[in-house]
Amino acid sequence: MTEYYEVYLARFNLAIQDPDLPAPRYHTTIFVKTATNNDGTEHQVTGDITSATGMTYFPQERSSPEYSQTIHSFEKLGVTPASRHPADWERVLRSLPAPPQQKAFNIRTMKTEPFKTLDPLVFYEPGESRRPLVKCTEWALERALPVLRANGLIV
Repeated sequence: MTEYYEVYLARFNLAIQDPDLPAPRYHTTIFVKTATNNDGTEHQVTGDITSATGMTYFPQERSSPEYSQTIHSFEKLGVTPASRHPADWERVLRSLPAPPQQKAFNIRTMKTEPFKTLDPLVFYEPGESRRPLVKCTEWALERALPVLRANGLIV
């Protein structure tokens, strides 16, 4: 008989909102309950989009987010075969590009803001249409979940 782990989308309140994105925003992760006490593995990208290295995929063992003081929501997405977690999950998620650097300090405006290109560094002009920023929420919802489902890792 196949054993399954429950899979959740966890959203956490942020202490500071990004002024370049519509609020409210949440730190968004995918959590797999792997233990009878509800502990498991959190799959997420961490870091920030202003640093040269951008964000990084970071799986981490932790207690269930549903008990966190900063939890905003905890939504069940489905289940994953226990035989495929964590090895297949990590293989698939490490193959996804993590959000790169997308903001830098603009000496003209004296603010950190999104840029058009990094090399050479070119900022958007006022009123100019901007490419959407990609952070943990977009990585989880638009990149990770579709590929996990396509690979049969969330059913």
